[in-house]
Amino acid sequence: MVQQAMTRRGLLMAGTAMLAAPRAFAASAPRKPNIIVIYADDLGVGDLSCYGSATIRTPNLDALAAHGTRFDNGYATSATCTPSRYALLTGDYPWRASGTQILPGDAPAIIRPGRFTLPSMLKKAGYATGVVGKWHLGLGDGKVDWNGEIAPGPLDIGFDYGFYMPATLDRVPTVLIENRRVVGLDPADPIRVDYKAKIGDEPTGFDNPELLKFRGDPEHSNTVHNGISRIGYMAGGKAARWVDEELTDVLLGKAVDFITARKDEPFFLYFAMNEPHVPRAPHPRFVGKSGMGPRGDTIVQLDWTVGELVRKLEAMGVADDTMIVFSSDNGPILFDGYEDQAVERAGAHRMSGPYRSGKYSIFEGGTRVPMIVNWPGKARAGHVSQAMVSHVDLLASIASLIGQPLPRDQAVDSLDLLPVLLGRSENGRDHVVQDTKLMVTTGTTVASSGARILALRRGAWKFVRASVEPHDFHGNQIGTLPRHQLYNLERDPGERDDVAVRNPKRVAQMAAMLDRIERAGRSRP
Repeated sequence: MVQQAMTRRGLLMAGTAMLAAPRAFAASAPRKPNIIVIYADDLGVGDLSCYGSATIRTPNLDALAAHGTRFDNGYATSATCTPSRYALLTGDYPWRASGTQILPGDAPAIIRPGRFTLPSMLKKAGYATGVVGKWHLGLGDGKVDWNGEIAPGPLDIGFDYGFYMPATLDRVPTVLIENRRVVGLDPADPIRVDYKAKIGDEPTGFDNPELLKFRGDPEHSNTVHNGISRIGYMAGGKAARWVDEELTDVLLGKAVDFITARKDEPFFLYFAMNEPHVPRAPHPRFVGKSGMGPRGDTIVQLDWTVGELVRKLEAMGVADDTMIVFSSDNGPILFDGYEDQAVERAGAHRMSGPYRSGKYSIFEGGTRVPMIVNWPGKARAGHVSQAMVSHVDLLASIASLIGQPLPRDQAVDSLDLLPVLLGRSENGRDHVVQDTKLMVTTGTTVASSGARILALRRGAWKFVRASVEPHDFHGNQIGTLPRHQLYNLERDPGERDDVAVRNPKRVAQMAAMLDRIERAGRSRP
């Protein structure tokens, strides 16, 4: 049955000594725990039934939460994908580095070889490390030869194995890479990619709309593959191109293969899923299951995939030795370039729950995301945590878990919140910085304007730094104003009542604090 709920044991271990100190696990456990980070793409808190959705049912993720700890104040660092992934793997706020914005499919690698990262730290500690799914952190040094060895990439920053998409579902090249080479490439049909001008003679969404499963906006109307027009132009590599409807099953298979081959040693898997990012083309067995069109159906598909992965862990006998962290890279969006009925069929569904806006936005809907930690016997079962945590904290917290030191000048914003992640403490972050970049579309090209928008949450208060006049993008309000904003999230989680004028002293204090965090170059003590 498609929505069969998983059966994961979540019995708590007796006693409290196991959490006397964060590094107790490393000393007492017979082996280091396996670690899986499952990263959804554009998923909102309102998209999961364990967070209160009455319109989409997610029984497998509900079970993961019921047998683990679910966070109501879990944050991605950014309201878009590349920056959040950068922070997850490096432990740094992405706005500290240049180039951390939504990347084209042929962008150079933004995490450079030799950089201290979550996978490199785990590899040094004896872990087998793998990434399966979406990469979108750039590849190569500026001009990728898709027909040869592709480097630098995941294998140069700590991963032993990689099976991944170069960028996103809606960007060329629509191929998969295993380690350093495109999978299934016919040398007689070499790949060419260009993001500025058309190459080859393949149809485009502009010229051949009759070939499309659903239309795209001007940005998404370049080369057509599998009945879907993409961002950018591509020629060649036809035998290597993925089939959208089959892609999730392919990635799940590779994730299971990685785990199976390494079940007798500690492993780290970064499983970067596609759902519900556009273009939304679920497998036929999920079509119509949500009643909300392709976006809802891909969320049902995501839920099933998580359930299947957990069932494989149980079948292999390693579920109890595995910590799973589930979250999303940023908030949700309905229309994101394709006319796939997401807006028309949303009905009463509130993808961001009680929060305002979603993807691309500095409002809470842009960065407050679903987050679940599950580890049988270790993570507190059935707990809903109000502690504030950020994805940037995973690196320091996992380092604490396995007893690895952090270099002073690396992971500069990552805090050790291991007891919090395991649901044993509510002493989370005192503050978190949120960011986005203003998106601007000109003709067929979309890019950030370079205007970085920053916000600071501290306790109940949310400060948004003055930037530019109000903007929206793809139907989501960005949250910009040319003056400072202030919200009390306890009283006003939807950020409708800007109280900055009534609280000038607090505004000045929080503005000064954000300035200090920027100037200091770090926020980890």
